[in-house]
Amino acid sequence: MSQTTVNPAARPAEARPPAGIAGLVGLGSAIAVLVAAGLTALSGARPAIALGLPDPGRLTTLGLPAVRALAEVSMVLTIGSLLLAAFLVAPQRSGYLDVAGYRAVRFGSYAAAAWAATALLLIPLSVADALGRPVGDVLDAGLLIDLIPRLSAATAWTLTALVALLVLVGTRMVLSWGWAVVVFSLALAGPLPVALTGHSAGGGAHDVATDSLVLHVLAASLWVGGLIAVIGLAARGARPADRSAALATAVPRFSSLALVCWIVLALTGVTNALIRVPFGDLVGSTYGRLVLGKIAALLALGILGALHRRRSVDAAARGETSALLRLGGVEVLLMLGTIGLAVALGRSAPPETGAPPPSVTEALIGYDLSGPPTLARLALDWRFDMIYGSLAIIAAVAYLAGVRRLRRRGDSWSPGRIVAWLSGCAGLLIATSSGLGRYSPAMFSVHMAEHMMLSMLVPILLVLGAPVTLALRALPPAGRTRPPGPREWLLSAVHSPISRWLTHPLVALPLFVGSYYALYFSDLFATALTQHWAHVAMNAHFLLVGALFFWPLVGVDPAPRRLPSVARLGIVFASVPFHAFFGVALMSANTVIGGEFYRSLALPWVPDPLRDQQLGGGLTWASGEVPLLLVVLVLLVQWARLDERSAKRDDRRADTDGDAELKAYNAMLHRLATGTGTPVAHEEDSRNVAGATPGDEHQVADDVAGDSTSASHVVSAVQTSSTADEAMPDKADEARPLVVGDDRRDTSP
Repeated sequence: MSQTTVNPAARPAEARPPAGIAGLVGLGSAIAVLVAAGLTALSGARPAIALGLPDPGRLTTLGLPAVRALAEVSMVLTIGSLLLAAFLVAPQRSGYLDVAGYRAVRFGSYAAAAWAATALLLIPLSVADALGRPVGDVLDAGLLIDLIPRLSAATAWTLTALVALLVLVGTRMVLSWGWAVVVFSLALAGPLPVALTGHSAGGGAHDVATDSLVLHVLAASLWVGGLIAVIGLAARGARPADRSAALATAVPRFSSLALVCWIVLALTGVTNALIRVPFGDLVGSTYGRLVLGKIAALLALGILGALHRRRSVDAAARGETSALLRLGGVEVLLMLGTIGLAVALGRSAPPETGAPPPSVTEALIGYDLSGPPTLARLALDWRFDMIYGSLAIIAAVAYLAGVRRLRRRGDSWSPGRIVAWLSGCAGLLIATSSGLGRYSPAMFSVHMAEHMMLSMLVPILLVLGAPVTLALRALPPAGRTRPPGPREWLLSAVHSPISRWLTHPLVALPLFVGSYYALYFSDLFATALTQHWAHVAMNAHFLLVGALFFWPLVGVDPAPRRLPSVARLGIVFASVPFHAFFGVALMSANTVIGGEFYRSLALPWVPDPLRDQQLGGGLTWASGEVPLLLVVLVLLVQWARLDERSAKRDDRRADTDGDAELKAYNAMLHRLATGTGTPVAHEEDSRNVAGATPGDEHQVADDVAGDSTSASHVVSAVQTSSTADEAMPDKADEARPLVVGDDRRDTSP
């Protein structure tokens, strides 16, 4: 991970934050601890007593929210520091972090150490809280090892501590921009284990509650941590010129991100609150009053954010940081106090609504089913998926915005690609939010239908839409003198060693076909059935693996690894028997995969789960051949279009040079027939061509030597106006570099 070739003496001496930002963070952390512990004490929240367990004592009751508040603050500091290093300040042209980026990563290492330490402390505290015993009674290694896997909260904090420790190691070693992005991505996984447990993970509508909470926590981490990192950048005692240059990039970028995060926080917070507490109980219950407090804090932060955009963003981008430090300091204290409020809210139980207890189906999957999955219910009985439904809509809107930008400047974009991309987005929306997505957690047959759509049909349509090429043409290049932006980040991702490795046929093919067997013919699927987060992870796996498999085969975008047409066709045919055998194995199995879960649902229209599994196997075997047939047809069409473009290129060259190549070939045949010479490629051959004039030999040589260059220009011109089926480059296109200069507009198809 680290680059040992860098001279350690070149590292900046000032890696620790200055006293101003350290004092602000310390004060904010104290406020978060006091708010979390104080509101917990005032609310009288005793989860163990509510469950009939003895009181674990004040050390556990108040110590757990206090330590958790510190863990949450440390987490957002870590994520914000790595966000600054990865995307808010520019690296050096060599790819190494600059002074601001290195300082941010080093500060993130201190925050990650605190995050790991507090997460480790929360393991025995959560065990003691769950058992209703003083924390001193559970400080035994053997007892903790035995109890942690049985308690979801303790397991979540164990995973969080592991992520924090990995991030700590990464921040102490990383020096390059690429690895900073990797460590930042790892840090974003840290909030997930805890977010997937607690109030949102149980009871009715826990699918929507869990999805909204995950988005809520990630948005809050980016917003709060990013603001602290930007203020730290503004407060550091660096040279004014260097600080101004870094702020000119960081402040506008973070301002746009902060607005998006605030909108996500508002939508997901309201959604989660309405699921947990009815609107009428917001005032009459402790839980509701805490929710109102969070809403008020969010509104206040929105007002401060608007003031930032009006008064401090432009000034800070010019190096005038006084307004940013003033408003930002108040905003940081309010944000960290809100973290303490959120911790206290998590310790409070939602009010009793008097509603009947949820049914078995609602308790297991989050909602009830109205009847058997008829065609009408599959088509019309929708339940919007907050993660994948939102992703489908955002992807479609962003794609159309890119097409609009191209056409406004006079460039064309193939309608076939637009249809392919929008069809893929519609397929993703239907698979996860329509009746298919609603019945998928409860019935194996419907789950397999959703699986086939997500892993085969949707990825094929999406890669035919050429989203990478559209982004490269629509996004403005940063230029040679400006910091790299989204276009350069995308190019780095496409060219990264990870992309090249994942798109290798020996990796993509086993991932695509082998994951079926690893998931369904082991205990993974049976274990995942009871967890909503596992369903989200499975859908992500299906989409990503399908995209990695089909991108180099039929994708229009330039792939990190280009394969010959015959090799692509061979890989497709190689996957067919594995897929067919998987469907046959499901139909022939005598045991039910995840039988305990499906039998516990006791759906009246699924009297025999084995029959439903066999139906799922039949659907897998039958429906899986349709996308593969589509792939073969696309490859054949692309192959035919490739030959057609090659023929047109040859015709243009013949019109240019008077068909010199054919004349040279006829002359060679004439020499062979008459025995007047040896058919050796020599410049004198062109002089024997009938009708050749002095200098024609130079034209023939130039045609041969410049064939690949001229062909590249011709193919580029043809592909610009081609449809999605015509967009697969030939050998001349494969020789063309994927990345064009920063000062040139990308013209790849």
